Amino acid sequence: MASIYPYKYNQKQPFDFLTCIKRVWSVVCGVCMLNITLPDGSVRQFEAPLSIADIAASIGAGLAKAAIAGKINGKLVDTCDQVTEDAQVSIITAKDKEGVEIIRHSCAHLVGHAVKQLYPEAKMVIGPVIEDGFYYDIWYERPFTPEDIAAIETRMKELIAQNYDVIKKVTPREEVINVFKQRHEDYKLRLIEDMPDEKAMGLYYHQEYVDMCRGPHVPNTRFLKNFKLTKLSGAYWRGDAKNEQLQRIYGTAWASKEDLNAYIQRIEEAEKRDHRKLAKQMDLFHLQDEAPGMVFWHPKGWSLWQVIEQHMRRELSAAGYQEIKTPMIMDRTLWEKSGHWDNYKENMFITESEKRVYAVKPMNCPGHIQIFNQGLRSYRDLPLRLAEFGSCHRNEPSGALHGLMRVRGFTQDDAHIFCTEDQIVSEAKAFNELVMRIYRQFEFNDVAVKLSLRPEKRAGSDAIWDKAEQGLRDALTACGVTWEELPGEGAFYGPKVEYHIKDALGRSWQCGTIQLDFVLPERLGAEYVTEENGRARPVMLHRAILGSLERFIGILIEHHAGAFPLWLAPVQMVIMNITEAQTEYCQQLATRLTAEGFRVHLDLRNEKIGYKIRDNSTQRLPYQLVIGEKEKQDNKVAVRKRGGEDLGQMDIETFISQLKQEALSLH
Repeated sequence: MASIYPYKYNQKQPFDFLTCIKRVWSVVCGVCMLNITLPDGSVRQFEAPLSIADIAASIGAGLAKAAIAGKINGKLVDTCDQVTEDAQVSIITAKDKEGVEIIRHSCAHLVGHAVKQLYPEAKMVIGPVIEDGFYYDIWYERPFTPEDIAAIETRMKELIAQNYDVIKKVTPREEVINVFKQRHEDYKLRLIEDMPDEKAMGLYYHQEYVDMCRGPHVPNTRFLKNFKLTKLSGAYWRGDAKNEQLQRIYGTAWASKEDLNAYIQRIEEAEKRDHRKLAKQMDLFHLQDEAPGMVFWHPKGWSLWQVIEQHMRRELSAAGYQEIKTPMIMDRTLWEKSGHWDNYKENMFITESEKRVYAVKPMNCPGHIQIFNQGLRSYRDLPLRLAEFGSCHRNEPSGALHGLMRVRGFTQDDAHIFCTEDQIVSEAKAFNELVMRIYRQFEFNDVAVKLSLRPEKRAGSDAIWDKAEQGLRDALTACGVTWEELPGEGAFYGPKVEYHIKDALGRSWQCGTIQLDFVLPERLGAEYVTEENGRARPVMLHRAILGSLERFIGILIEHHAGAFPLWLAPVQMVIMNITEAQTEYCQQLATRLTAEGFRVHLDLRNEKIGYKIRDNSTQRLPYQLVIGEKEKQDNKVAVRKRGGEDLGQMDIETFISQLKQEALSLH
């Protein structure tokens, strides 16, 4: 029986006589009244039972029409779900982030509905939400074509136009199994086997089509109008290349037509900026099947790499780092001690020689501790900052490889700082200042900082974690940085700070990190002599700024659309003659500019100057220098900036001075 005393007297919630009378009357009549707290803090009473849709309707017809889902005490639910006790309730619409994700999830189910109508023999697998969209994995006897995707999208639009209700039924396990057996949905049956503890499951009906899901989903297809199927790719069952191949249909969906169009524009711009496409135009690198996930760097691409590496080398040296180099292949016993063999073996390339098993290093940290362990270290040696442009290899699934963004062979701008617990704050603060400065130099000015805190399963005492987490907070505070905290997201051996840079298209890329590690120094026997002449373990700070150089270069190419600032451009200028009479003068000018430290391309082809200008414009070079007879006679150059701006004739010394000033501007 519901209590007839709904309120206890206190200052925040004074006695409400009318509410008390209503509660007494509801008990007398056998009606259960529920107190529903809305987001604005107001409390409304309703007769039970009632659904999220009922609550939305009681607030207003507009909200009832806009309601996509709801939250009961913070948990997302369908609009048809019942509220059975006093609760905090909010209504989710397309204006909410969760609402857009629900729209995307329901669009994935709609893909299934359309596919099964058009291709009844297809078997549906899974259809999750991803960033900015969704996908559905499907088995079908033949590959889908672009024409198939167009037909599926058209059928989806026809189904949406019917404005049918999506019906949810919580169904006993055995009945769910029978439903999918009758429909010959083998993959759904395998998924059910993966959930032995589930006694009942949510089935969502799109007319004759049914899918299994935890939900929630939209109540009606009218919410799904703003969608588009975007691409088709291959996939494997359970993500394992040893399993059967599936087809993955990708799509996107948004709350409004305007949002959808804006996204499509971003995607079109992203395609123009695709680093693989630009790399081919600019002759930077290539990849090929004989070395999956490994990069063949061409001269211009390797020039870009060298500019970045040398710049980072100067910055690290100025910040007190010492550069080292560790072996690429090491005995499995070292990886067993470090814990990588047990936790990472599947992603390691392994080889044998003379009855010994070796692994190609997937990361640099164990090797850096070996250098720390050589000789007796003193507290006076700390902090010790060891940096390496370390070449690593990880056996990533072939289906996950993507240009420079996901490779098997990569180089990390890795460094490890060995310090005392008392030095954590100062080292983290110094690193934060370094990483922010370097991102600005590469023209990434929007950086989000995230602090990942202790997970449930972790090494080390709570006292150590308290000190480590607070140390990172103190360092970020000292730098005037705002950050987001992610409880439970830290590694088992320590908390970490992540740096996410935002590119020109608004995409976020996690590159930099600094991570505290109390475990690996103990596993690999790192220690130093304390001021009291005792022995202690150093704290190990894993840190990177760019992360993988390959990936960072891919991000850079797309961020700048290949139009790099002068200091970074692999080729900074091209010198072009108008006729053969200027050949020698062009060669002398190229020699002079090269001697000044500039990267110069000489174009002496027997082509019209207009053609050479257009052709070299595809290389996105900062400057084009045109040499005709007048420039030769006056000992000058005609200068064109990237984008076509004509700077006219310039004295060579003036031009060189201007170049140097521009190249040094990042400092």
